[in-house]
Amino acid sequence: MRPSYPDNSHDRYTLPAEWEEQDGVLLTWPHASTDWKDYLEEITETYLQLTRIIAERERVIIATPEPDAIRQLTAQRMPAPLTERISIYACKSNDTWARDHGAITLTNAENETKGHVRLLDFHFNGWGEKFEAKLDNTITRQLWRQGVFSGELQDHDDFVLEGGSIESDGEGTLFTTSTCLLAPHRNQPLGREEIEQQLKRRLGMKEVVWIDYGELEGDDTDGHIDTLVRPAPDHTLVYCGPGRPDDPQYDSLARMRAQLQALRTPAGDPYRLIELPLPAPLCYDGERLPATYANYLILNGAIVLPTYGQPQSDRLAAERLQAAFPHHDIIGLDARVIVRQHGSIHCITMQFPKNSLTPNKES
Repeated sequence: MRPSYPDNSHDRYTLPAEWEEQDGVLLTWPHASTDWKDYLEEITETYLQLTRIIAERERVIIATPEPDAIRQLTAQRMPAPLTERISIYACKSNDTWARDHGAITLTNAENETKGHVRLLDFHFNGWGEKFEAKLDNTITRQLWRQGVFSGELQDHDDFVLEGGSIESDGEGTLFTTSTCLLAPHRNQPLGREEIEQQLKRRLGMKEVVWIDYGELEGDDTDGHIDTLVRPAPDHTLVYCGPGRPDDPQYDSLARMRAQLQALRTPAGDPYRLIELPLPAPLCYDGERLPATYANYLILNGAIVLPTYGQPQSDRLAAERLQAAFPHHDIIGLDARVIVRQHGSIHCITMQFPKNSLTPNKES
């Protein structure tokens, strides 16, 4: 008997690696009704810088409740060739974390359907009902109704899943963390084995690797994998190092490193491991922020690396990431304003693989 939810495991639709060719990237723009309101001008400047970096390489899809204002702003700040790659759509939103409310896109390698995509719309409930997210949970459908996507849209609103909680190697292996996917107010009463089967069927994956350690102070997500461990080409894992032994995060991150060292690929080989430095503690309004270099964004031919005003570790992170992606340009972007809201560059973006987007139908 087939399950009641959409099953993508029988027809070769699967979650691609992020470094595969992309059509574009979604940004959900900050506004005065979000938690960015106290430093809206600063975060808007960061978004403009990121928009330009993306538009130099691929399309930018912007979701915003203020399309006319953002259209005017980008026109003022971007040259005409880049504005042609920026599509702005009217969407109501609670916040800006596109990684977690954006569509998760599957691709198909079968010859007769090669290039086709499926966009999966999972339930987003504010990281386990911590924050209001009803509007954000509708953004994918809002964009779909406006003709943004070219592929089939599947409704997976019966299952809570955030894009930042999963990573694919593009070869059928999914990486996730037990601290997040087993956290309260996600998919209880399902246990680990049941959730693993759901992930395999819904995402068309062969294996699920659970990372059981790794903790960043100030993290609201219960330990998203994209702040800790990221797959890279040639069976490489890029991960957040434990830092200094006197750091309160050291023990958990050191245990994570040991678990990664013990992992084996499906062929039985150890992974190639590349350790990113841990930024020195960053604090805002009296609390430590979950700053990590692992939260980078992969684009066509480039990687946008979060930097934190720490020249030595910023430079070392760029060098290590270049070793993982030797054919990509490494572009640093100051993420100190983004991380005030406990996320970074990967968290505020969602990429769409090739053939996911229709030609510009901006509303």
